[in-house]
Amino acid sequence: MGLCVIVALTGCEKKAEDVKTGGPSSHRGTLITVTTVQKQSFERVQESIGRIESDSSPSVAAEMSGRVVKIMAELGQRVRQGQVLAEMDAQDAKITRDTAQAEAQRLQTLIVNQERLIQRYEKLVDEKFISATQMDDATSQLSTLREQLAGARSQLAGAEHNLQKTRIVAPVAGEIEQRLVSVGDYVERGKPLFNITANQKLRVYLPFPEEMTSRLHRGMPIRLFSATAPDNSIERTITDIRPAVNVNSHALEAIVEIANPGGWKPGGSVKGVLVLERRADALVVPEQSVVLRPAGEVIYVVKEGIVEQRVVKTGHKADGNVEILSGGVVGEVIAFDGAAFLTDKAKVNIKKDAVTKKDAI
Repeated sequence: MGLCVIVALTGCEKKAEDVKTGGPSSHRGTLITVTTVQKQSFERVQESIGRIESDSSPSVAAEMSGRVVKIMAELGQRVRQGQVLAEMDAQDAKITRDTAQAEAQRLQTLIVNQERLIQRYEKLVDEKFISATQMDDATSQLSTLREQLAGARSQLAGAEHNLQKTRIVAPVAGEIEQRLVSVGDYVERGKPLFNITANQKLRVYLPFPEEMTSRLHRGMPIRLFSATAPDNSIERTITDIRPAVNVNSHALEAIVEIANPGGWKPGGSVKGVLVLERRADALVVPEQSVVLRPAGEVIYVVKEGIVEQRVVKTGHKADGNVEILSGGVVGEVIAFDGAAFLTDKAKVNIKKDAVTKKDAI
């Protein structure tokens, strides 16, 4: 008897709950969250993974033969333009420079004396103490000395230049990528001593499918993301496009020249998001709200606890959203979570404590 009473009471409690909630859970409708159809800027994009290269990576070579006596830069060191990287034995170059300098000074002294002599000759010619021929000889001698001085100065400049070549300097600012010489090495003219990577100016190479040939052009906007500096994404435009398709990858390569925004490394990878088209007033909904049905792609418009199936035509997708080309109305409330479980005219129960997707679109 006691067991029957318990069953009866339990049944009464269940009916009372149904009266409060409007019926069994199956009659309350499918639990969903909602979002709204929104109008916003929408982009059609094409992504690519490319590489970063230095705009300038010079190999610093010896400009004259000689023995290396000092190394002043090491692997990985940052150097400025004009900084001395190494020094070569400069003894012979100094002797040659000093000899040329002495010869130029000797000739300069002879010219000064010859000019004084000519000044005296001018007076003596006027007073008929010397002949005009002597005067001509003195003037001719002065001209010869001046020509010799010009030659000596040219030799001095060459000697000075050769002396400067004993100091190996960085042609650009950058980072020492390779040091190919040690103290005591005898190097021939033209031998590479250092490789420098200049990373102030970079080139980004991005491959795109060859079928984009007709659409890809200079000046197109592109967003760049470097794996070595994920917080420094930038937007630039395509600088150039390689004229030929790569025979191995069948890809067309776009080139973007940039100033290093900080932390980007030559040799690293880069993600490029090429903007093919921008629309300022596109209708957009989350991809999750669009469901495939026999009638086609549909959304479920929520009205007073019942959904209406609406066939839509979709466009491009990006960042979890999809563009609605037809069938959508701005501001309409549509199903989000749970949309895949709905049918036309189905009852729904909107989850009140859920954050809707509309703020995230």
